[in-house]
Amino acid sequence: MPDRTLSIEGVRVPRFLYGTAWKEDETQRLTELALQQGFRGIDTANQRRHYHEAAVGQAIRASVESGRVVRDDVFLQTKFTFRSGQDQRLPYDPKAPIPIQVEQSFASSLAHLGVETIDSYLLHGPTQPSGLAPADWAAWRAMEAIHDGGRVRLLGVSNVTLEQLQGLCREARIRPRFVQNRCYAARGWDRRVREFCTARGLIYQGFSLLTANRAAMARSDLARIAERHRRSISQIVFRFALDVGMMPLTGTTDADHMRADLEVFDFRLAPEEVERIENLAAP
Repeated sequence: MPDRTLSIEGVRVPRFLYGTAWKEDETQRLTELALQQGFRGIDTANQRRHYHEAAVGQAIRASVESGRVVRDDVFLQTKFTFRSGQDQRLPYDPKAPIPIQVEQSFASSLAHLGVETIDSYLLHGPTQPSGLAPADWAAWRAMEAIHDGGRVRLLGVSNVTLEQLQGLCREARIRPRFVQNRCYAARGWDRRVREFCTARGLIYQGFSLLTANRAAMARSDLARIAERHRRSISQIVFRFALDVGMMPLTGTTDADHMRADLEVFDFRLAPEEVERIENLAAP
């Protein structure tokens, strides 16, 4: 269907991404499996604490060599992670200035993924809970320089508050095109950040849509909507995400669930159903 991809600054971006966090030794197999089932957008990070970026690269290479995918058809997104989010397996010299750390991490990502260009490069969260510190700006300016050099096509940021995102968009020379946040139904599905993204033409990427919302998914309202469409509750949540303009991520390890996730492009929710899910956890 035509809504499976977006075009952003000439980059073809799938509307549903496969997330590779917390896969460890299964990362290569599961990334290959996701590509086999039809995913063409892969999200990772150069953060060995939670991701195995090199294994993602092995999966891409194996899938290209087998003829399952063409490299240009795969959208690759990775991230720069500050020292506080890393373990001892660092992709940069922790004593180096932040711009050098970004450059070293990016070069390491290119090597891990076996590519010369990254489609989307995200700042993996600011260094503090509120506001943007000098280190955050140093990292963002280094990312802008990488973008200037043509080695990354699009920039983004993750794990941000509305206030941080507003500040970044105000002062950034190259604005973020993606905002990736954990999305809680109990917090209105991050509505204020989503509204800001919509107003500014940014794409909101929602992760943990299922794992962060177990209580909401048990609501009878959602069960009735799922029954009406003869779909699973997970499919309803992902379709809702698409209908409100999100780019959802899934990290499922099951081939059947991967296929089912991509089948959300085969139906739509009614406007009143979208509204009901928007307010699912409201008092």
